[in-house]
Amino acid sequence: MLDAKYIREHSDEVRNSIERKLMDVGLVDTWLEIDDEYREKLQQVEALRAERNTLTKDDRERGKALKRELKELEQTLSELKQQRLEVQMQIPNLVHAEVPHDTSEDDNVEHRIVGKKPEFDFVPKDHVELAEMHDLMDFVRGAKVSGSKQYYLKNEAALLEVALVQYALQFLMKQGFTPIITPDMAHSRYYLGTGYLPRGDEAQTYEIKDEDLGLIATAEVTMAGYHADEVLSLDELPKKYVALSHCYRKEAGAYGKFSKGLYRVHQFTKVEMFGFTTPEQSDAMHAHFLEMEEKLWQSLEIPYRVLEMCDADLGGQAVRKYDLEAWMAGKGEDGEWGEVTSTSNTTDYQARRLNIKYKDAQGKNQYVHTLNGTALTTSRTPIAIFENYQQADGSIVVPKVLQSLMGIAKIG
Repeated sequence: MLDAKYIREHSDEVRNSIERKLMDVGLVDTWLEIDDEYREKLQQVEALRAERNTLTKDDRERGKALKRELKELEQTLSELKQQRLEVQMQIPNLVHAEVPHDTSEDDNVEHRIVGKKPEFDFVPKDHVELAEMHDLMDFVRGAKVSGSKQYYLKNEAALLEVALVQYALQFLMKQGFTPIITPDMAHSRYYLGTGYLPRGDEAQTYEIKDEDLGLIATAEVTMAGYHADEVLSLDELPKKYVALSHCYRKEAGAYGKFSKGLYRVHQFTKVEMFGFTTPEQSDAMHAHFLEMEEKLWQSLEIPYRVLEMCDADLGGQAVRKYDLEAWMAGKGEDGEWGEVTSTSNTTDYQARRLNIKYKDAQGKNQYVHTLNGTALTTSRTPIAIFENYQQADGSIVVPKVLQSLMGIAKIG
């Protein structure tokens, strides 16, 4: 969340950022009204406390009256503080100065295309057709046991998931990332603190009934919580983790044009980069995360393009965000780009919520910046592999970097 003093002193800038993100500008005015009332009541409480400290034994009646007044005021103050925090948590992060300005996700900026799209002398199949041909997935039994958008991976698809995870972990470990496997559940403080709301139009989180727990939508939740309430030393930063977790998403209202097969499912495995930096280091770390995503996808020899999100498509947490979209030859009538990774700089937005600090060179505690970046998911990555590496006979060549891990060079 944004700093209270910053909202108070830079309200026009905050309004502008909210407006650019196409969110509720009225949040700022609501917060300022509550903040004014809160500070007024705080002054009254402090004045009464100061008076109480000057009373003597002869001022018993005034002491009793002060006690009653303070009790009422402190209750009001506590309620106002909670109201102020609830509104403050809804105010989105600012927009980075270099983020392109536009009005919808259709206006995101394409920076570059890397790799060559495959040229087939046959009509390419989509990943669902290929999976059926080779008995790689079972959506029917997945739906029977767990509901819609659930699935079983079978045969070489199961080997592929394990190989992808191992490859991505090893790839990033060589780049100085510390590997970690996180819990698949988190307390509400952590999914709310990272901006994953359990209710509303954008809800993703499955909550556990009668417990303060939710299934995580991404390891970003558990990794942001890893150093919650800690003060890191300056020489520890930057910290780079590569985290493995299962991810669970409601995907409410997300059954749109491209939701076939594995493209939009309720559960998948993800390898996620997560970083903790000083404010001065975060832009460079964001560029590093994007570079790692690109190098990994280049090593898989799958064509992709880099998109920078315009302000209207940034979401609440990020000040800047890039997506990688891989070419999916079986998507749509003639093939389409499909999102496979994203990387976001959330600056100190999550750190303030989760109380993650570092001690600067002057010995003063400051909030860290947090960043996240997808290396790969085991839902959409197989789509890109199956559809780009398919052959005329329906077989699928395994990317060279995965062949030794899978123990095969071809599926089918």
